[in-house]
Amino acid sequence: MLASIADRLSRLVQRYLPDAFVIAVLLTLLVFGIGIFLKPAEPLSLVKSFGDGFWVYLTFTMQMVLLLLTGMVLASVPFVKKGLQQLAKWADTPTKAYVYTFCLSGAAYYINWGLAVVVGAILVREIGRRNQNVHFPLLVAAAYSPTALYTAGLSSSIGLTVATNDHFLADLMGVIPTSETIFSPSTIIIFLVLFVTMPVIICLMAPKGQVTPYEEKITQKVKVPTSEEATPASWLEKTPILGVVTGLIGMIYVIHEFIVGRDLDLNIINLLFLSLGLIFHGSLRSFGEAFKEAAGSTSPIILQFPFYAGIIAVLTSSGLGESIIKGMTSIANKETFDIFTYWTAGIVNLLAPSGGGQWALQGPLQVPAGMNLGVEPSTIAMAVGWGDAWTNLIQPFWALPILSIVGLHIRHIMGYCFILAVWVGFVTTILMLFLY
Repeated sequence: MLASIADRLSRLVQRYLPDAFVIAVLLTLLVFGIGIFLKPAEPLSLVKSFGDGFWVYLTFTMQMVLLLLTGMVLASVPFVKKGLQQLAKWADTPTKAYVYTFCLSGAAYYINWGLAVVVGAILVREIGRRNQNVHFPLLVAAAYSPTALYTAGLSSSIGLTVATNDHFLADLMGVIPTSETIFSPSTIIIFLVLFVTMPVIICLMAPKGQVTPYEEKITQKVKVPTSEEATPASWLEKTPILGVVTGLIGMIYVIHEFIVGRDLDLNIINLLFLSLGLIFHGSLRSFGEAFKEAAGSTSPIILQFPFYAGIIAVLTSSGLGESIIKGMTSIANKETFDIFTYWTAGIVNLLAPSGGGQWALQGPLQVPAGMNLGVEPSTIAMAVGWGDAWTNLIQPFWALPILSIVGLHIRHIMGYCFILAVWVGFVTTILMLFLY
Protein backbone atom coordinates (compact mmCIF):
# COMPACT_ATOMS: atom_id res chain seq x y z
CA MET A 1 0.00 0.00 0.00
CA LEU A 2 2.75 2.48 0.94
CA ALA A 3 4.64 1.59 -2.24
CA SER A 4 1.56 2.46 -4.29
CA ILE A 5 1.07 5.76 -2.44
CA ALA A 6 4.74 6.62 -2.83
CA ASP A 7 4.67 5.82 -6.54
CA ARG A 8 1.60 7.99 -7.15
CA LEU A 9 2.97 10.85 -5.08
CA SER A 10 6.33 10.61 -6.83
CA ARG A 11 4.65 10.78 -10.24
CA LEU A 12 2.57 13.76 -9.11
CA VAL A 13 5.63 15.58 -7.76
CA GLN A 14 7.63 14.92 -10.94
CA ARG A 15 4.80 16.40 -12.98
CA TYR A 16 4.18 19.55 -10.97
CA LEU A 17 7.27 20.34 -8.88
CA PRO A 18 9.59 22.73 -10.74
CA ASP A 19 13.37 22.81 -10.68
CA ALA A 20 15.07 23.72 -7.37
CA PHE A 21 16.18 27.08 -8.78
CA VAL A 22 12.60 27.94 -9.72
CA ILE A 23 11.56 27.06 -6.16
CA ALA A 24 14.23 29.40 -4.77
CA VAL A 25 12.98 32.25 -6.96
CA LEU A 26 9.33 31.57 -6.06
CA LEU A 27 10.20 31.58 -2.34
CA THR A 28 12.02 34.87 -2.85
CA LEU A 29 8.95 36.46 -4.46
CA LEU A 30 6.65 34.95 -1.82
CA VAL A 31 8.66 36.41 1.05
CA PHE A 32 8.80 39.76 -0.73
CA GLY A 33 5.04 39.75 -1.28
CA ILE A 34 4.21 38.91 2.33
CA GLY A 35 6.84 41.35 3.58
CA ILE A 36 5.32 44.20 1.57
CA PHE A 37 1.90 43.26 2.91
CA LEU A 38 3.19 43.40 6.49
CA LYS A 39 5.10 46.66 5.92
CA PRO A 40 3.41 48.38 2.97
CA ALA A 41 5.27 51.65 3.50
CA GLU A 42 8.74 50.09 3.35
CA PRO A 43 9.12 48.04 0.13
CA LEU A 44 12.46 49.69 -0.64
CA SER A 45 13.84 48.59 2.73
CA LEU A 46 13.03 44.97 1.80
CA VAL A 47 14.89 45.38 -1.49
CA LYS A 48 17.87 46.76 0.42
CA SER A 49 17.73 43.87 2.89
CA PHE A 50 17.69 41.40 0.01
CA GLY A 51 20.65 43.04 -1.69
CA ASP A 52 22.66 43.35 1.51
CA GLY A 53 21.95 39.76 2.51
CA PHE A 54 22.39 38.21 -0.94
CA TRP A 55 26.14 37.73 -0.49
CA VAL A 56 26.17 36.72 3.19
CA TYR A 57 26.51 33.03 2.24
CA LEU A 58 29.56 33.53 0.00
CA THR A 59 31.90 31.82 2.47
CA PHE A 60 29.46 28.98 3.12
CA THR A 61 28.80 28.58 -0.61
CA MET A 62 32.50 28.22 -1.34
CA GLN A 63 32.86 25.78 1.54
CA MET A 64 30.10 23.58 0.10
CA VAL A 65 31.53 23.79 -3.42
CA LEU A 66 34.95 22.73 -2.16
CA LEU A 67 33.39 20.00 -0.04
CA LEU A 68 31.83 18.43 -3.12
CA LEU A 69 34.83 18.95 -5.38
CA THR A 70 37.47 17.70 -2.95
CA GLY A 71 35.28 14.74 -1.97
CA MET A 72 34.64 13.73 -5.58
CA VAL A 73 38.30 14.20 -6.51
CA LEU A 74 39.37 12.01 -3.58
CA ALA A 75 36.79 9.40 -4.59
CA SER A 76 38.32 9.25 -8.09
CA VAL A 77 41.68 8.03 -6.72
CA PRO A 78 41.94 4.41 -7.96
CA PHE A 79 42.35 2.66 -4.60
CA VAL A 80 39.63 4.82 -2.99
CA LYS A 81 37.27 3.99 -5.86
CA LYS A 82 38.01 0.29 -5.39
CA GLY A 83 37.30 0.61 -1.68
CA LEU A 84 33.93 2.22 -2.38
CA GLN A 85 33.14 -0.53 -4.87
CA GLN A 86 33.92 -3.14 -2.22
CA LEU A 87 31.56 -1.38 0.20
CA ALA A 88 28.88 -1.28 -2.48
CA LYS A 89 29.12 -5.07 -2.93
CA TRP A 90 27.29 -5.56 0.34
CA ALA A 91 24.20 -3.94 -1.17
CA ASP A 92 23.46 -6.82 -3.54
CA THR A 93 19.65 -6.65 -3.19
CA PRO A 94 17.33 -3.61 -3.29
CA THR A 95 16.34 -3.98 0.38
CA LYS A 96 19.95 -4.27 1.50
CA ALA A 97 20.83 -1.28 -0.66
CA TYR A 98 18.20 1.00 0.92
CA VAL A 99 18.95 -0.04 4.52
CA TYR A 100 22.71 -0.10 4.02
CA THR A 101 22.71 3.34 2.42
CA PHE A 102 20.53 4.86 5.14
CA CYS A 103 22.63 3.39 7.96
CA LEU A 104 26.01 4.41 6.55
CA SER A 105 24.76 7.86 5.60
CA GLY A 106 23.08 8.20 9.01
CA ALA A 107 26.32 7.29 10.78
CA ALA A 108 28.14 9.90 8.71
CA TYR A 109 25.48 12.52 9.53
CA TYR A 110 25.92 11.75 13.21
CA ILE A 111 29.66 12.43 12.95
CA ASN A 112 29.42 15.50 10.72
CA TRP A 113 26.74 16.63 8.29
CA GLY A 114 29.30 18.02 5.83
CA LEU A 115 31.11 14.70 5.69
CA ALA A 116 27.79 12.90 5.18
CA VAL A 117 26.97 14.93 2.06
CA VAL A 118 29.93 13.46 0.19
CA VAL A 119 29.81 9.98 1.76
CA GLY A 120 26.13 9.48 0.94
CA ALA A 121 26.35 10.80 -2.61
CA ILE A 122 29.41 8.78 -3.61
CA LEU A 123 28.06 5.65 -1.93
CA VAL A 124 24.72 5.71 -3.79
CA ARG A 125 26.51 6.33 -7.06
CA GLU A 126 28.65 3.22 -6.57
CA ILE A 127 25.68 1.12 -5.42
CA GLY A 128 23.63 2.34 -8.38
CA ARG A 129 26.37 1.35 -10.80
CA ARG A 130 26.55 -2.18 -9.41
CA ASN A 131 22.89 -2.87 -8.70
CA GLN A 132 20.53 -2.08 -11.55
CA ASN A 133 17.58 -3.56 -9.61
CA VAL A 134 17.60 -0.63 -7.19
CA HIS A 135 15.15 2.24 -7.70
CA PHE A 136 17.79 4.95 -7.82
CA PRO A 137 15.63 7.98 -6.82
CA LEU A 138 14.55 6.11 -3.66
CA LEU A 139 18.18 5.14 -2.99
CA VAL A 140 19.19 8.81 -3.16
CA ALA A 141 16.30 9.68 -0.83
CA ALA A 142 17.62 7.03 1.57
CA ALA A 143 21.05 8.67 1.54
CA TYR A 144 19.61 12.16 2.03
CA SER A 145 16.91 11.39 4.61
CA PRO A 146 19.25 11.13 7.66
CA THR A 147 19.50 14.92 7.40
CA ALA A 148 16.41 14.80 9.64
CA LEU A 149 18.64 13.37 12.39
CA TYR A 150 21.62 15.70 12.22
CA THR A 151 20.51 17.89 15.14
CA ALA A 152 21.20 14.93 17.47
CA GLY A 153 24.69 14.49 16.06
CA LEU A 154 28.15 15.76 16.87
CA SER A 155 27.84 18.70 14.44
CA SER A 156 24.48 19.98 15.72
CA SER A 157 24.73 23.72 15.11
CA ILE A 158 22.24 24.69 17.83
CA GLY A 159 23.46 22.14 20.39
CA LEU A 160 27.05 23.25 19.96
CA THR A 161 26.16 26.96 19.91
CA VAL A 162 24.37 26.97 23.27
CA ALA A 163 27.25 24.96 24.79
CA THR A 164 29.74 27.66 23.80
CA ASN A 165 30.86 30.22 26.36
CA ASP A 166 29.60 33.74 25.63
CA HIS A 167 27.13 32.65 22.94
CA PHE A 168 24.71 35.41 21.98
CA LEU A 169 21.92 34.19 24.32
CA ALA A 170 24.19 33.29 27.24
CA ASP A 171 22.94 36.17 29.40
CA LEU A 172 19.36 34.94 28.96
CA MET A 173 19.64 31.14 29.11
CA GLY A 174 23.18 30.51 30.30
CA VAL A 175 25.59 27.98 28.82
CA ILE A 176 23.83 24.64 28.23
CA PRO A 177 26.15 21.60 28.29
CA THR A 178 25.79 19.01 25.53
CA SER A 179 24.75 16.48 28.19
CA GLU A 180 21.43 18.36 28.32
CA THR A 181 21.00 18.71 24.55
CA ILE A 182 22.54 16.33 22.00
CA PHE A 183 23.56 13.72 24.62
CA SER A 184 20.40 13.91 26.74
CA PRO A 185 18.32 10.70 27.13
CA SER A 186 15.38 12.35 25.33
CA THR A 187 17.46 13.26 22.30
CA ILE A 188 19.05 9.82 22.13
CA ILE A 189 15.64 8.08 22.32
CA ILE A 190 14.18 10.21 19.51
CA PHE A 191 17.29 9.62 17.40
CA LEU A 192 17.23 5.83 17.89
CA VAL A 193 13.50 5.50 17.20
CA LEU A 194 13.81 7.46 13.95
CA PHE A 195 17.04 5.67 12.98
CA VAL A 196 15.30 2.30 13.31
CA THR A 197 11.93 3.17 11.76
CA MET A 198 12.92 5.40 8.82
CA PRO A 199 14.65 2.62 6.82
CA VAL A 200 11.52 0.48 7.33
CA ILE A 201 9.41 3.22 5.73
CA ILE A 202 11.95 3.53 2.91
CA CYS A 203 11.79 -0.20 2.16
CA LEU A 204 7.98 -0.14 2.23
CA MET A 205 8.04 2.63 -0.41
CA ALA A 206 10.16 0.55 -2.81
CA PRO A 207 8.44 -0.05 -6.19
CA LYS A 208 7.22 -3.59 -6.71
CA GLY A 209 7.54 -3.52 -10.47
CA GLN A 210 9.71 -1.54 -12.85
CA VAL A 211 12.43 0.57 -11.26
CA THR A 212 14.48 3.54 -12.44
CA PRO A 213 18.14 2.46 -12.38
CA TYR A 214 21.20 4.63 -12.14
CA GLU A 215 22.35 6.21 -15.40
CA GLU A 216 25.94 7.26 -15.76
CA LYS A 217 26.27 10.94 -16.57
CA ILE A 218 28.18 11.59 -19.75
CA THR A 219 31.01 13.98 -19.02
CA GLN A 220 33.38 15.65 -21.41
CA LYS A 221 36.76 14.57 -20.15
CA VAL A 222 39.80 16.71 -20.75
CA LYS A 223 41.97 15.19 -23.44
CA VAL A 224 45.56 14.77 -22.35
CA PRO A 225 48.32 14.07 -24.87
CA THR A 226 49.56 10.50 -24.52
CA SER A 227 53.03 11.54 -25.53
CA GLU A 228 54.74 14.86 -25.41
CA GLU A 229 58.19 16.32 -25.41
CA ALA A 230 59.93 15.93 -22.06
CA THR A 231 60.32 19.49 -20.83
CA PRO A 232 60.80 21.04 -17.40
CA ALA A 233 57.19 22.23 -17.57
CA SER A 234 55.77 18.76 -18.30
CA TRP A 235 57.95 17.24 -15.56
CA LEU A 236 56.55 19.70 -13.03
CA GLU A 237 53.01 18.78 -14.10
CA LYS A 238 53.57 15.01 -13.86
CA THR A 239 55.90 14.59 -10.90
CA PRO A 240 54.26 13.33 -7.69
CA ILE A 241 56.70 15.29 -5.53
CA LEU A 242 54.86 18.62 -5.62
CA GLY A 243 51.47 17.16 -4.80
CA VAL A 244 52.78 14.92 -2.03
CA VAL A 245 54.77 17.67 -0.31
CA THR A 246 51.90 20.16 -0.52
CA GLY A 247 49.43 17.55 0.67
CA LEU A 248 51.63 16.64 3.63
CA ILE A 249 51.76 20.28 4.69
CA GLY A 250 47.96 20.30 4.76
CA MET A 251 47.80 16.98 6.64
CA ILE A 252 50.23 18.21 9.29
CA TYR A 253 48.00 21.23 9.85
CA VAL A 254 44.87 19.05 10.13
CA ILE A 255 46.53 16.67 12.61
CA HIS A 256 47.80 19.59 14.68
CA GLU A 257 44.31 21.12 14.84
CA PHE A 258 42.84 17.84 16.05
CA ILE A 259 45.56 17.51 18.71
CA VAL A 260 44.81 20.97 20.11
CA GLY A 261 41.10 20.14 20.31
CA ARG A 262 39.57 21.83 17.27
CA ASP A 263 36.13 20.56 16.27
CA LEU A 264 35.45 18.92 12.92
CA ASP A 265 34.17 21.75 10.71
CA LEU A 266 33.81 22.37 6.98
CA ASN A 267 37.20 24.04 6.63
CA ILE A 268 39.00 21.12 8.27
CA ILE A 269 37.11 18.55 6.17
CA ASN A 270 37.86 20.45 2.97
CA LEU A 271 41.57 20.75 3.74
CA LEU A 272 41.69 17.07 4.72
CA PHE A 273 40.07 15.96 1.44
CA LEU A 274 42.19 18.39 -0.58
CA SER A 275 45.43 17.21 1.03
CA LEU A 276 44.62 13.52 0.61
CA GLY A 277 43.69 14.14 -3.02
CA LEU A 278 46.99 15.86 -3.70
CA ILE A 279 48.91 13.01 -2.07
CA PHE A 280 47.10 10.12 -3.73
CA HIS A 281 46.50 11.44 -7.26
CA GLY A 282 50.17 11.17 -8.09
CA SER A 283 50.58 14.42 -10.01
CA LEU A 284 49.23 17.94 -10.12
CA ARG A 285 48.01 17.31 -13.65
CA SER A 286 45.92 14.32 -12.60
CA PHE A 287 44.52 16.25 -9.63
CA GLY A 288 43.66 19.27 -11.80
CA GLU A 289 41.91 17.11 -14.42
CA ALA A 290 39.79 15.42 -11.74
CA PHE A 291 38.82 18.86 -10.42
CA LYS A 292 37.74 20.01 -13.89
CA GLU A 293 35.65 16.91 -14.43
CA ALA A 294 33.84 17.36 -11.09
CA ALA A 295 33.33 21.13 -11.34
CA GLY A 296 30.15 21.07 -13.43
CA SER A 297 28.11 19.42 -10.67
CA THR A 298 28.53 22.42 -8.33
CA SER A 299 26.69 24.97 -10.48
CA PRO A 300 23.28 24.63 -8.69
CA ILE A 301 24.90 25.47 -5.35
CA ILE A 302 26.74 28.50 -6.70
CA LEU A 303 23.55 29.78 -8.32
CA GLN A 304 20.99 29.15 -5.58
CA PHE A 305 22.66 29.61 -2.20
CA PRO A 306 22.83 33.43 -2.52
CA PHE A 307 19.08 33.55 -3.13
CA TYR A 308 18.42 31.77 0.16
CA ALA A 309 20.74 34.21 1.92
CA GLY A 310 18.61 37.02 0.51
CA ILE A 311 15.41 35.26 1.58
CA ILE A 312 16.63 34.98 5.18
CA ALA A 313 17.52 38.69 5.21
CA VAL A 314 14.05 39.68 3.95
CA LEU A 315 12.39 37.21 6.33
CA THR A 316 14.11 38.93 9.24
CA SER A 317 13.67 42.56 8.19
CA SER A 318 10.03 42.20 7.12
CA GLY A 319 8.93 40.80 10.45
CA LEU A 320 7.47 37.70 8.76
CA GLY A 321 9.68 35.33 10.75
CA GLU A 322 8.78 37.10 13.99
CA SER A 323 5.07 36.94 13.14
CA ILE A 324 5.19 33.19 12.51
CA ILE A 325 7.06 32.53 15.76
CA LYS A 326 4.90 34.78 17.95
CA GLY A 327 1.69 33.52 16.38
CA MET A 328 2.49 29.88 17.09
CA THR A 329 3.88 30.36 20.60
CA SER A 330 1.01 32.60 21.71
CA ILE A 331 -1.37 29.63 21.78
CA ALA A 332 1.00 27.27 23.64
CA ASN A 333 1.19 26.42 27.33
CA LYS A 334 3.95 24.80 29.38
CA GLU A 335 2.99 21.27 28.30
CA THR A 336 2.67 22.07 24.59
CA PHE A 337 5.32 24.76 24.15
CA ASP A 338 7.97 22.33 22.91
CA ILE A 339 5.58 20.90 20.31
CA PHE A 340 4.60 24.33 18.99
CA THR A 341 8.26 25.33 18.98
CA TYR A 342 9.04 22.20 16.93
CA TRP A 343 6.29 22.93 14.41
CA THR A 344 7.24 26.60 14.22
CA ALA A 345 10.87 25.73 13.55
CA GLY A 346 9.79 23.39 10.77
CA ILE A 347 7.79 26.15 9.09
CA VAL A 348 10.51 28.76 9.46
CA ASN A 349 13.10 26.32 8.09
CA LEU A 350 11.21 26.08 4.81
CA LEU A 351 11.93 29.78 4.27
CA ALA A 352 15.23 30.12 6.15
CA PRO A 353 17.12 26.82 5.72
CA SER A 354 20.05 27.37 8.04
CA GLY A 355 20.38 25.91 11.53
CA GLY A 356 22.60 28.68 12.85
CA GLY A 357 20.71 31.41 11.02
CA GLN A 358 17.38 30.04 12.19
CA TRP A 359 18.52 29.93 15.81
CA ALA A 360 19.65 33.55 15.52
CA LEU A 361 16.14 34.44 14.27
CA GLN A 362 14.06 32.14 16.47
CA GLY A 363 16.10 31.87 19.67
CA PRO A 364 15.71 35.47 20.96
CA LEU A 365 11.90 35.16 20.62
CA GLN A 366 11.40 31.52 21.59
CA VAL A 367 13.67 31.29 24.64
CA PRO A 368 12.17 34.09 26.80
CA ALA A 369 8.61 33.04 25.87
CA GLY A 370 9.31 29.45 26.91
CA MET A 371 11.21 30.36 30.07
CA ASN A 372 8.30 32.56 31.18
CA LEU A 373 6.14 29.43 31.02
CA GLY A 374 8.70 27.40 32.97
CA VAL A 375 10.12 25.44 30.04
CA GLU A 376 13.78 24.41 30.29
CA PRO A 377 16.10 26.30 27.89
CA SER A 378 17.66 23.00 26.77
CA THR A 379 14.22 21.75 25.74
CA ILE A 380 13.58 24.91 23.73
CA ALA A 381 16.93 24.64 21.96
CA MET A 382 16.43 21.00 20.98
CA ALA A 383 12.83 21.61 19.89
CA VAL A 384 14.09 24.27 17.48
CA GLY A 385 16.87 21.93 16.36
CA TRP A 386 14.54 19.00 15.69
CA GLY A 387 12.13 21.26 13.79
CA ASP A 388 14.96 22.68 11.69
CA ALA A 389 16.16 19.16 10.79
CA TRP A 390 12.62 17.82 10.18
CA THR A 391 11.72 19.99 7.19
CA ASN A 392 15.19 19.69 5.69
CA LEU A 393 13.56 16.63 4.10
CA ILE A 394 11.34 18.82 1.92
CA GLN A 395 13.53 21.93 1.56
CA PRO A 396 15.64 21.79 -1.67
CA PHE A 397 18.49 23.83 -0.15
CA TRP A 398 20.22 20.95 1.64
CA ALA A 399 19.45 18.38 -1.08
CA LEU A 400 21.34 20.34 -3.76
CA PRO A 401 24.82 18.92 -2.98
CA ILE A 402 23.85 15.26 -3.22
CA LEU A 403 21.61 15.87 -6.24
CA SER A 404 24.47 17.69 -7.96
CA ILE A 405 26.74 14.67 -7.59
CA VAL A 406 24.27 11.99 -8.68
CA GLY A 407 22.67 13.99 -11.48
CA LEU A 408 19.03 14.06 -10.31
CA HIS A 409 16.52 16.89 -9.85
CA ILE A 410 14.69 17.61 -6.61
CA ARG A 411 11.46 16.33 -8.18
CA HIS A 412 12.92 12.82 -8.46
CA ILE A 413 13.23 12.33 -4.70
CA MET A 414 10.73 14.77 -3.20
CA GLY A 415 7.75 12.39 -3.27
CA TYR A 416 9.63 9.90 -1.08
CA CYS A 417 11.07 12.64 1.14
CA PHE A 418 7.58 14.05 1.71
CA ILE A 419 6.32 10.72 3.07
CA LEU A 420 9.39 10.44 5.28
CA ALA A 421 8.80 14.00 6.51
CA VAL A 422 5.23 13.07 7.51
CA TRP A 423 6.53 10.06 9.42
CA VAL A 424 9.35 11.97 11.13
CA GLY A 425 6.99 14.79 12.11
CA PHE A 426 4.41 12.39 13.54
CA VAL A 427 6.89 10.25 15.49
CA THR A 428 8.87 13.20 16.86
CA THR A 429 5.72 15.02 17.96
CA ILE A 430 4.47 11.98 19.86
CA LEU A 431 7.85 11.33 21.49
CA MET A 432 8.29 14.97 22.51
CA LEU A 433 4.90 14.91 24.25
CA PHE A 434 6.17 12.20 26.58
CA LEU A 435 9.89 12.97 26.82
CA TYR A 436 10.06 16.75 27.28
